[in-house]
Amino acid sequence: SLPLSLSSVLSSVLSPRFPLLSEYSVIYFTFVIMSNIKRPAIVEESDEAILAKLGYKQELSRSISGFSNFAISFGCLSVLAGLTPLYGSALLSGGTVVVTWGWLIVACLTMFIGLSLAEICSAFPTTGGLYFWVSRLATSEWVPLACWLTGWFNWLGLVWLQFIYLFNFPQLYAQTNANLIIILETSLSPSICWENYIAVTSTDLSLAQFMTGCITVVNPNFTATTYIQYAIFLAIVIVHGLINSVGVRASGIINQVSVYWHIFGVLIIIIVALTLTPNKASPQFVFGFLDNNTGFSSDGYAFLLGLLQSQYTLSGYDAAAHMSEETKRAQRGSPYGILFSIAGATVVGWVFLLSITFCIQDFATQIASPNAIQPQMVQVFLDGVGLNWAVVFCVIIMGGMFFCGSALTLGSSRMVYAFSRDGAMPLSKYLHTLNPWTKAPTFAVWFNILVAAIIPVRHRLDTYYFISHMTKPAHPVSQGIPFMWSAEAFQAIVSVNTIASSISYLIPILLRITLARDNFQPGPFNLGRWSVPIGIVSSLWIILTSILFICPVTYPVTPNNMNYAIVPFVFVIGISSGYFAIWGRKWFKGPINHTDEDDTDETEKIEIAHKA
Repeated sequence: SLPLSLSSVLSSVLSPRFPLLSEYSVIYFTFVIMSNIKRPAIVEESDEAILAKLGYKQELSRSISGFSNFAISFGCLSVLAGLTPLYGSALLSGGTVVVTWGWLIVACLTMFIGLSLAEICSAFPTTGGLYFWVSRLATSEWVPLACWLTGWFNWLGLVWLQFIYLFNFPQLYAQTNANLIIILETSLSPSICWENYIAVTSTDLSLAQFMTGCITVVNPNFTATTYIQYAIFLAIVIVHGLINSVGVRASGIINQVSVYWHIFGVLIIIIVALTLTPNKASPQFVFGFLDNNTGFSSDGYAFLLGLLQSQYTLSGYDAAAHMSEETKRAQRGSPYGILFSIAGATVVGWVFLLSITFCIQDFATQIASPNAIQPQMVQVFLDGVGLNWAVVFCVIIMGGMFFCGSALTLGSSRMVYAFSRDGAMPLSKYLHTLNPWTKAPTFAVWFNILVAAIIPVRHRLDTYYFISHMTKPAHPVSQGIPFMWSAEAFQAIVSVNTIASSISYLIPILLRITLARDNFQPGPFNLGRWSVPIGIVSSLWIILTSILFICPVTYPVTPNNMNYAIVPFVFVIGISSGYFAIWGRKWFKGPINHTDEDDTDETEKIEIAHKA
């Protein structure tokens, strides 16, 4: 506006004397002059100063870029690890319509959730993430309980998600030298606040089973015993612990490699599959085939059930928020990390799904048949490109799972660090201690590794296809790494992950558009007048998907295929609330102001009260 105003003045003065000097020339020269004027630089508040206003000192190493922040969140989403296990269940629920158009619908609504969370993250860029946001958005009397529940669910969920990916992802073995049988045991996605902790275990355990399966494919005489799988699982977990103990800069490089692995890995699968697969499907089939195998008469309900595949995959992007205190220009870097990871996963995932769906040659035998390989995507690979390339594809998927496990370990360790920093965990005095050389929360990292290693205790692998309950493995699987008392119990616990994860997102969004609507002070990234409408859409979608995850997915409903997710969910809420009512309320009051001179004394007081 200043150059234009100046140009109008110059034009009025010079034009009468110099008629040939047009107004556009004056505007041009004005811009040239203004561009050479040294304007005072806009001074932005430092990340450390912003963090101090939120009550924390800069202790973690703030050394990762916005791209590294995005890479960590993108690794947690991992379309390779998320889409492969549930591809068949989505097709059986609603056909290819659910896979192609359903993915875009869920991605669009997930972006709404991401926008709402990104706005809050920009205002409160702390490692605590969701539970800290709740402390700033809720009324004072509800802060302790709301933060307590959100934090504990968020922590346990990340570790549980990793267990789901690892324990359930695939069990491969060869029935004969010519046949590749891959049994995939899957589950539902991350939890509300447990989401940060349990995620670590599942990814690595699934990877261990995938690796032993590939060995069996190459050498059919090899027997993958429980002990061998568990030993490989421990090795993977320890490697993830070492990676995340050397410092966030090294972890950032690993996660940047993860981005390229996912992109180029998906490209290899797409190019080879589309090139070698004969008799590819028609566009009419890929974009318009509707098939309902749920047993319910309503195709609309079946379509909604099929969307759960996409919702399962598009979870965990809040990891970008947990890296806020290590991200440069976090008020922008972390929100954009959330949004770009969702956008990147959307594009990569949709292209991946379209390409694989075009490679379906016979829906009845490759997808709907009870004798089809689980997951059915591998059956499509095997029929289209042969055994050798199918194994290569499995290796690419295993790489995606490895990077996913590393990213989840990183995110869960930051959640433990932040929660213990505010005195909300046992041994808080030690868990929030940083390595003096790497500035990494080493104790928090290895605490997660220890719990992840203990989680698999007893369970069997001949379980139902956890999401759809439509496909029971046609071939019995030997005893594997165990976890709960039965397949049904494990399935229910796994289902809680997605519900809990969704609710952890719902709490701050609801508080933002209700109680904190008038006094919320946005950061550099804000939605303006669109904040409330977007928040409403996000909340309604979260509520709908949470309800779907506790509804029956097959008909008729029997004790064997009933969705028992509500039972462990209520159990977890009850235990957490009960523990808080009896003990936690005495010493946990919400996040602590660590910028005070006596913050160490206050932390020690909380530790003493916790022990008592």
